[in-house]
Amino acid sequence: MKFDLHTHHFRCGHADGNIRDYVEAGIAAGLHVIGISDHTPYFGEKEDQAFPRIAMGKSELVHYVDEVLQLKQEYEGKIDVLLGIESDYFPEHMPLYRSILSEYPFDYIIGSVHSVRGVSIFNKNRWKGLSKKEHIEVKEDYYRLIQDSARSGMFQILGHIDAMKGNYPPFSDIPATAVLDETLQIIAQCGVAIEINTSGKTKLSGGWYPSDAILERACHFGVDVTFGSDAHKPARVADELDTVAARLKDIGFTEWVYYKNKQRVSVPL
Repeated sequence: MKFDLHTHHFRCGHADGNIRDYVEAGIAAGLHVIGISDHTPYFGEKEDQAFPRIAMGKSELVHYVDEVLQLKQEYEGKIDVLLGIESDYFPEHMPLYRSILSEYPFDYIIGSVHSVRGVSIFNKNRWKGLSKKEHIEVKEDYYRLIQDSARSGMFQILGHIDAMKGNYPPFSDIPATAVLDETLQIIAQCGVAIEINTSGKTKLSGGWYPSDAILERACHFGVDVTFGSDAHKPARVADELDTVAARLKDIGFTEWVYYKNKQRVSVPL
């Protein structure tokens, strides 16, 4: 059973192709399940599409959902098309996000922290001039937001949980083992999965999110894992899926999971 739960398309403004392109790419890659999970609109902003190169407009959400549901029916028997979405985690706006997203029949919601202290995690300049103490504080703030997202009950999957290293590889070396272990324990207790996201190869850090070191700790604490290419072009659907599965087995995982109708489905590795 092969699956990929993290894909984007043109509506977010920074991905290529339409949803059908990703479904067809999934079939070509031998997937049994393809999850469509474009970025949520910025519900907390006044404008319909506050950031056209980051996320879809609010008015597009219903069209997005309708298109995925239509393709789910069309491709039944060929590939299982799941309706997902990748939601930002903004604590101050979570009641609004929860209310809006509850109106749609999502198979799963990926919760991703993309911003810490009001600055994108991918902004290389955010680290300039910070002391070692401040580096630690920022990293701890990042993981505490991830902890809160796990506790929120909104998400089945947490996205790319060390992606802050993406454009700042030294992030991985900032000492914060205690908060990381605390985060993984909370994720396990909340029954939320983390994804192995292979899009890190497109950033300065290279490799996957999260690192093998984090995956080893996740295995120790009993955290569920899933797979997402985070494809922003159809050619990356299922990218490194088999390699990731082999690595997880080496680490000690025996299964990974995906979600349908927000119900956990276990798949042996």
